[in-house]
Amino acid sequence: MNLWTLVLLTVAGCYLLKLAGYLVPARVLDHPGVRRLVEMVPVALLAALVVVEAVADGRHLRLDGPRLAGFAVGALALWRRAPFLVVIVAAALTAALLRLGIS
Repeated sequence: MNLWTLVLLTVAGCYLLKLAGYLVPARVLDHPGVRRLVEMVPVALLAALVVVEAVADGRHLRLDGPRLAGFAVGALALWRRAPFLVVIVAAALTAALLRLGIS
């Protein structure tokens, strides 16, 4: 199977998944448990992605100081309800300055 076959199969799968979402009856989506799940899944996926990027390097666990410090500063800024751009800049600046001092 070549790359283009995989790309086309992925496109078809994504389209069918989106189509399946339109076919779900409204009464199912109005259920409080389903509504809560739909609201929480994107948050959980984003949190998992951030944690994996903070502590993994490919398929290996990598706990380096600057990366974890940037993650901690970003988490602290989020906890203090800083604007998103401030969170990103503070985390990146922390990691960059620590890497500059280490090199």
